[in-house]
Amino acid sequence: MRDVQPRVLLVLTVGVLAVSTAAIMIREADAPALSTAALRLVFASAPALALLPLRGRRELPALGRGGIGWALLSGLCLALHFVVWIGSLELTSVASSVVFVTTSPLFVAGLSAARGEPPARGMWLAIAICLVGGLLIGGADLARGGAALWGDLLALAGAFFVAGYFEIGRGLRASISLTTYTGLVYPAAALFTLVIAVTARQPLSGFNQKTYLLLVLLALVPQLIGHSSLNWALRYLSAPFVAIAVLGEPVVSTLLAVFLLSETPGPLAIVGSLVLLAGVWLALRAERAVAVPLSAPDAAAVATIVTPTGE
Repeated sequence: MRDVQPRVLLVLTVGVLAVSTAAIMIREADAPALSTAALRLVFASAPALALLPLRGRRELPALGRGGIGWALLSGLCLALHFVVWIGSLELTSVASSVVFVTTSPLFVAGLSAARGEPPARGMWLAIAICLVGGLLIGGADLARGGAALWGDLLALAGAFFVAGYFEIGRGLRASISLTTYTGLVYPAAALFTLVIAVTARQPLSGFNQKTYLLLVLLALVPQLIGHSSLNWALRYLSAPFVAIAVLGEPVVSTLLAVFLLSETPGPLAIVGSLVLLAGVWLALRAERAVAVPLSAPDAAAVATIVTPTGE
């Protein structure tokens, strides 16, 4: 088996760093959880829809109703992920919320195995180590109980939904381009979250200038750069590995929370972060997927992400 292409790992790293900024922006935005989730996806959907015709004209007819249905289901999973995870940030700490939502590799591994793409033995070990690290980081909230515990449970539900999102994305990205996939999934997720927000009578306007700026940045950085980079990588890497790589998010988010929100992690959180990073390293060693050659359109897409002027 050949090693994973460095360019693929670079884009994956960019994606992890970008999504790691989300928790801080959400905490700083003065908007309800459902409003934040809906507007983040609405703002991200505009450029995604604008790019859809690039390859969508040719790929959508070949995708068929079944494929489009799977894309809509992926959008629903993404919408529910944001709804419950952003809600968890109102009840618990950034560190605990992000850690519990990134237990998704366990769910992804199970779904991959059910789909006939079981993770390598070393990947299961990496998942177990990552989960131990996550429990260490979130252990303080488990001891506190109350609202913090409910926040952790919401984040855990978010992990389940994002696992479905990654697993469906892995299947669809094998046959369609990134622009077609995101052009279907992001608007579908936006529509679902809008329906949920309106049903719950949550406001979609009337926020202050800082909040609108943060919502736009949420759409630009964690969503368009972060999630799109992860979705791009799903064509070349296994879904469990991508999900494990995202476990770098709680470490980065916790560091940002220290400097920006004065949320200082305790000794368990520090030890847990080190254990978690060790699990990510083991996952990289266990990733045995054959490196898939970059197609011309995807090579151009990654060049744009990595260097705006190309190579």
